[in-house]
Amino acid sequence: MLRALLARLQQGHRTISFPHGEPSLPDRFRGLPVVDQAKCRDGCRACAEVCPTDAIAADEHGVRIDLGRCLFCTECRDACPDGAMQYTAEYRLAQRTRDDLVLTGETLKRAQALGAESRRLFGRSLKLRQVSAGGCNGCESDVNVLNTVVFDLGRFGIQFVASPRHADGLLITGPVTENMQLALHKTYDAVPSPKLVIAVGACAISGGPYRDHVEVHNGADSVVPVDLYVPGCPPHPLTILDGLLRLLGRIT
Repeated sequence: MLRALLARLQQGHRTISFPHGEPSLPDRFRGLPVVDQAKCRDGCRACAEVCPTDAIAADEHGVRIDLGRCLFCTECRDACPDGAMQYTAEYRLAQRTRDDLVLTGETLKRAQALGAESRRLFGRSLKLRQVSAGGCNGCESDVNVLNTVVFDLGRFGIQFVASPRHADGLLITGPVTENMQLALHKTYDAVPSPKLVIAVGACAISGGPYRDHVEVHNGADSVVPVDLYVPGCPPHPLTILDGLLRLLGRIT
C-alpha cells in the first residue's frame, strides 16, 4: 500500500487541464482541413479525384469538404499540385446537424448546446451506453481513452454504463451493419426518454469507407435521430470531449 502511494506521488498530476487550458497536440495531428481557394487552378479536381470517400466536391463554385465523410487521410493534400489543401491543428469539429459538417469556405461553426430543459436534465450527470454498430475498433479505442486518468471523463459527470435502461443516451460508432441494425433499434428503444444520440466517427456519420455497401446502412441517423456528430477517422479524444461539453453547455 505504501509503495502504491509513493508511486502515485512520484507520478504527480496527470489529468490535462482541458477545457481550462489549450491542449498540447502532436505535430502530426490532423485537424480541420482547409482550402486556399485562391491557389486552386481553374478546372483542377485533383483533390476530389483522389478522395476515397467522395468527401470533396470541386466545381465552378469552389471546393466543398464533407467532414462527415472525411477520413483525414491526407490523400487530397498530397495530390494538390499547388499546396492549396492543408490540415490544421483545429480539433473542435463536432456539429449538431449533418449539414453543418459540409464546409464551403466559411468558418466552421461550433456545436450549439442543448435547450435549457435538456441542459438541466443532463448538464451535471450524463450516462451513456456505447454501441459499436460494426466499427473497426478505432473509434471505440478513442472513446475508451476518455476514461483514462489523462482525460478523466468522470470529472464532468459523464460516464458509460452497461445497460441502456440505465442510460440517458447512446454513443454510436461504426457504420451500422445489417446485423447491427435491429440491435441498435432495440437499444435505442430501451433508453428512457428524453434521450440523446451521439454519432462518433466517419462510419457512424456517413458509413465512412463502407458507404453504400449492401450490408451497411450508411451511419446512425439512418436508424435513429442523432443530436451530435463528431467527425474523424477516428476522432481524437479531445474532439469527442469538446463535442460532449459543448452539447451540455459546459463550454461555449
